[in-house]
Amino acid sequence: MPRSPSRKLPPIRQVLAIMAMLRAPDGCPWDREQDHRTLRWHAVEEVYELLDAIEAADDHELAEELGDVLLQVVFHAQLAQERGAFDFNAVCQRLADKLVRRHPHVFGDLRVKDVDQVWANWEKIKKTEKHGTRHERPSALDGVPRHLPGLMRAQKLIKRARQAKLAEVEPAPNSRPTKTQVAAELFRLAELCQAQGWSAEELLGRELKRRERAWRRREHTRK
Repeated sequence: MPRSPSRKLPPIRQVLAIMAMLRAPDGCPWDREQDHRTLRWHAVEEVYELLDAIEAADDHELAEELGDVLLQVVFHAQLAQERGAFDFNAVCQRLADKLVRRHPHVFGDLRVKDVDQVWANWEKIKKTEKHGTRHERPSALDGVPRHLPGLMRAQKLIKRARQAKLAEVEPAPNSRPTKTQVAAELFRLAELCQAQGWSAEELLGRELKRRERAWRRREHTRK
């Protein structure tokens, strides 16, 4: 039976060693049968549990849930290392390089006046990084994760479509609704879907696909 790594090691090295042991031939049967695909929803679940800990302002839970999120990173890095693709150190190095590269106002001579300019520079640098590669995003709508919850994805796509002038900006209503009124309307729509036996997520997803196709066609005709 393998021995657990010494606690004298730096904690991250302990975690990496434990993960390798769990994946070893004499390791854990469950861990050994996992792959990137079988783990994908575990990462989503762990992030939602992290959100719960943040909302609860519970530092004990926060530290534990951050560890669970880190476990997902370590697990995927171990799987990639076994395939000869990359390892945990490569993940960390790419992250370090990206953070320095995308913060020229901190690690370079660039001057910025506000957060909006920081975000604009970030997007510009990201676009340059991906230019000419298979990860290039020629459309203003590219890069919005397909598996985001429907409302989050809708807002991101709408924002990008409006910034690229692919969608009209809605005129301001005569009386601005309150957050409470909007929340009540969203609940009413969810209630309506439930009563009809419809999936609100599925319906919104279909509408998003329709709108996105129209926006992309409009974008294509401009080129």
